[in-house]
Amino acid sequence: MRRSIVCRCEDISEEDVLKAIRSGYTDLEELRKKLRIGMGPCQGRVCIQLVAKILERETGKKVGAMKMPTVRPPLIPVSLGTLASEDDEKQG
Repeated sequence: MRRSIVCRCEDISEEDVLKAIRSGYTDLEELRKKLRIGMGPCQGRVCIQLVAKILERETGKKVGAMKMPTVRPPLIPVSLGTLASEDDEKQG
């Protein structure tokens, strides 16, 4: 059986989403917290819409009426220079 991946960043399948919905997670924010959809590097650019369609199909809630999760930037911004710094590698 082929596994249909919904969120590549977090390796979440359609089956995972369906199990969560059938367990009582019936909105996008609940599913995001339960499954970590939209928390990977892409920040949900693909998976949020896919999960919304699955949720619509399973619950009858219209995608347009759903509150979409918000993207939250880091609490303390980090410069690219800090991320690219080689100093940490030399100390280790």
